[in-house]
Amino acid sequence: MESTVASKLEALLKLQSIDSQLDEIRRVRGDLPEEVRDLEDEIEGYEVRVRKFDDEIAALNDTIAARKQSIKDAEGLIRKYEDQQSNVRNNREYDAITKEIELQKLEIQIAEKKIKEAHYQIDQKINEIEGTKHRLEERRKDLENKKQELEQIVSESREEEKTLEQDREKAAANIEERLLSAYTRIRSNVRNGLAVVAVKRDACGGCFNTVPPQRQADIAAQKKVIVCEHCGRILAGVEQRVF
Repeated sequence: MESTVASKLEALLKLQSIDSQLDEIRRVRGDLPEEVRDLEDEIEGYEVRVRKFDDEIAALNDTIAARKQSIKDAEGLIRKYEDQQSNVRNNREYDAITKEIELQKLEIQIAEKKIKEAHYQIDQKINEIEGTKHRLEERRKDLENKKQELEQIVSESREEEKTLEQDREKAAANIEERLLSAYTRIRSNVRNGLAVVAVKRDACGGCFNTVPPQRQADIAAQKKVIVCEHCGRILAGVEQRVF
């Protein structure tokens, strides 16, 4: 049993060592990966906005075309009514036709007003598109620069990272699923990524809270997996103090 627990702890320590090396490699990249993702999201947002403006302009142009057609139809009706006016038999018919002509002229005025408004909206949206495209071009340049910067950093450690990733897969395969799940959960909950630590100077190597002597003895015995009562990290050993 002792050797089984010891081997589990050894496997966890090995995995922790690999993950810590990977963390250090990725830490060198700083905020660049996140900055690249943010720029990509921002660019996508601008592209969606431009497409939206283009669709709105297309819809406004359709509206203008429809209004122009309604003007032509109204003008045709006015000519028809004016022809009918010359053949009316009484004032009542004349007044009725006159009213229809006035209504069609009003329709033309409304249509012309709507066309003018649509043209104004199109001009506004074109200005918005130009401004958005300008910002989009700036962000694309920023993204290209950030990607080049990130690629340079990544390329310097690509082979080492690849090797460590392969080593990690092998190390993780030697750990039972329940323990690996616990290790992963602890790593995600701690700031420095240390899920497995040793007791150093009578304290947890992760949170630095004091570990009682009896508990240190249990940890050193390696008869069971023990976690820190304060931070939940796995305590894999006790460093001997040098006096």
